[in-house]
Amino acid sequence: MTNQEKIALLEDALEIESGTLNESTLLSDVAEYDSMAKLSLIVLCDEEFSKKLTGEQIKEFKTVGDILNFMG
Repeated sequence: MTNQEKIALLEDALEIESGTLNESTLLSDVAEYDSMAKLSLIVLCDEEFSKKLTGEQIKEFKTVGDILNFMG
């Protein structure tokens, strides 16, 4: 899966317009990146990538690229 495909999944999970995010987007600049979005991210990583994501790991994410790196 390409990074663009992962970003598309992330945009869908966050319910934001396609093409909004890129690898250098700061999560602090994404208004939709709230507690519900973080729960959606946990489900996304589990279902799509079979990876368990913890709250501690989420706290370390600063950019979209950090999430992509976790996804693998």
